[in-house]
Amino acid sequence: MPELTDDARSVLRRMDPADPGQRALRDRFVAHLEAHPDGVLRTCRPDHVTASTVVLSADASRVLLTLHAKAGRWFQLGGHAEPGDGTLLAAARREAVEESGLDVDLDPVPVHLDEHAVPFCGPDGDAHHLDVRFVAVAPDGARHAVSDESLDVRWWPVDDLPNPDLAAMVALAVDRVRVTDPR
Repeated sequence: MPELTDDARSVLRRMDPADPGQRALRDRFVAHLEAHPDGVLRTCRPDHVTASTVVLSADASRVLLTLHAKAGRWFQLGGHAEPGDGTLLAAARREAVEESGLDVDLDPVPVHLDEHAVPFCGPDGDAHHLDVRFVAVAPDGARHAVSDESLDVRWWPVDDLPNPDLAAMVALAVDRVRVTDPR
């Protein structure tokens, strides 16, 4: 998947990080991809790039989260790249559609980056996701579904999240949406 690795590097290089912490993560992700041609594959250890989507309601007052079956916690929609994805954006969109049933268009510029340990990812439990997060806005009245990968999928108020670790990401997504579509 050299095309996907090249695309991920290009997407990250075009990103204008929101703060020094995000800039450091972007640089780390790019360095990882330069050192590991397979850096977008789940088999790359201990780190691999993943793609996810922060889906906001049309008025940006709610965020759609999934109760992850393996982690038992609420997260944004997302996961591993697959061979047919072609681009990181395509991987994020595919995961969003698979996990929510919503057909959404994503902003092509990542909104947030995060590195986190994933003890349930792989047999040795030492994996780290280098997660590249995009944002999408669901159309008014959109109806979501629950996939086999989730225990539940639900809308949450952006100011009352079930997982406080998501607050910075959601705030950046809301800011991005309000800048591109001020209401």
